[in-house]
Amino acid sequence: MTAHPQPAHPQPVRAAPHAPSLYAATARDRRERPALDGDRDADVCIIGGGYTGLSAALHLAEAGRRVVLLEANRIGWGASGRNGGQLHSGQRQDVDTLEAWFGRDRARALFDLGEAAKATVKDLIARHVIACDWRDGLIHAAHKRRYVEPMWRQADKLRRDYGLDGVTPLDAAALAAAIGTGVYFGGTRDATAGHLQPLDFALGLARAAETAGATLHEATPALRIEPGARTRVVTPTGTVTADAVLVACNGYLAGLEAETDAHVMPIHNYVLATEPLGARADRLIPGREAVSDSRFVVHYWRLDAAGRMVFGGGETYRRDFPRDLKTFVRSHMLRVYPQLADAAIDFAWGGTLAVTMSRLPYIRRLKPGLYTAAGYSGQGVSLATFAGRLVAEAIAGDTARFDLMAALPARRFPGGRHLRHPSLVLAMTWYALRDRL
Repeated sequence: MTAHPQPAHPQPVRAAPHAPSLYAATARDRRERPALDGDRDADVCIIGGGYTGLSAALHLAEAGRRVVLLEANRIGWGASGRNGGQLHSGQRQDVDTLEAWFGRDRARALFDLGEAAKATVKDLIARHVIACDWRDGLIHAAHKRRYVEPMWRQADKLRRDYGLDGVTPLDAAALAAAIGTGVYFGGTRDATAGHLQPLDFALGLARAAETAGATLHEATPALRIEPGARTRVVTPTGTVTADAVLVACNGYLAGLEAETDAHVMPIHNYVLATEPLGARADRLIPGREAVSDSRFVVHYWRLDAAGRMVFGGGETYRRDFPRDLKTFVRSHMLRVYPQLADAAIDFAWGGTLAVTMSRLPYIRRLKPGLYTAAGYSGQGVSLATFAGRLVAEAIAGDTARFDLMAALPARRFPGGRHLRHPSLVLAMTWYALRDRL
């Protein structure tokens, strides 16, 4: 029998607090969960307390599995509690790209999975009565004139060939009336998409998972994953031995699982929230839709329930965040809304997401009993939540939908562990500069 080393001197870990965001300040549930204390046995151990891990925990617990979830910090601490809160239709790549890569039939199957992901989020909110300020509607704005006609053709194709009836074109005047700025040339409105308070959604999933029987531990980082007849996850304060393990860390993987680490790249993105804008809010986005634009480094924004402008803009690829986040993101916001120059910035925060080379998720069964899901490339509200459900289905024996996503081709980032980050910086900089032409 192989002897497994125990953690030398089990010591509690101090969980990092949530980012100083609007979401953390207004979260409806601030409860803390205890750290793992000792050795546990489970059917499934989940590493990561974001949308993927929480959704998997909920669906597995509902199916009668014994689930232990380990989160290094607080539930929803990573991208799931910091993002722009936008729920998009389909996949991260548009259907023309999917058809060019995979053919019409497979593109339709992948698009339908994206729609199932969107429906899953809405169903979870309704079924578990998650108070997260859900609002219908998302507008996509073209920042270049030549992008407008392709957007409209795509909207027509989605209605005609893909059954998405809620997408309608907007000319420049209609768009300006809908979003309170004239800096864009046209776009589309998707009535089937929408937005929410992302941390409240994560915390609602956590409550639902616990109600279903899952055990959630905060302040419990996974130090290593030890293979064997049953997989063992080692933490500073104990171990979990399980039949199956899901690695659901996305941009915060930090080298825990080498194969996933090679296929996903962490990048930083930033968000601000203004003071409540009062009557001005109705002049900006009277329909209260979320908005995103066509830039390579996307600008995305919405009004929250209190009438604050929540605006995301700017990415960095170095290790640390900009020193002055309010100024950094405000400069992006004022390109779109110069009339908000006098609005106070109450919150500004950053977070880390993960991208793949294809911008499609990396979802795999790495070996028997070891699963991974990451690389949502900015569309994690729907796809990360759905990935957790797909892994739960696969563990329960229904692999049909999981296999469709797991079959997506995935390329490693070039350069190996030490050179891939400089390579990403060069590539992203080139795309960002091209986007300005």
